[in-house]
Amino acid sequence: MARNCLFRWFKVAALGAVLTLTAVPAQAQFVCDTHDALVLRLAEAFQEKKIGYGVVGNSAVIEVFVSATGTWTMLMTDVRGRSCIVAAGDGWESTLAVAVNGGQA
Repeated sequence: MARNCLFRWFKVAALGAVLTLTAVPAQAQFVCDTHDALVLRLAEAFQEKKIGYGVVGNSAVIEVFVSATGTWTMLMTDVRGRSCIVAAGDGWESTLAVAVNGGQA
């Protein structure tokens, strides 16, 4: 119950940050901290672990963290080492096994 409440608060905060970004770019704020601090927070609060990452040109790295219960978080780290949560949600479904096995589960 407490985890669901915390997760909902987290989703509302992330959604608020995204909505603020689109509505008033000069005043936009994401949930940001050092990379290690955010990764630790995701592990402790949601038991999320990194499942993959990708490079965004020369400007950032995007990482996806997922828990066994299906919660997920997308974390962006810029070239200066600042990390921000850019999206979060639940209901994560991995499609990698389907792609690797040629559609056979």
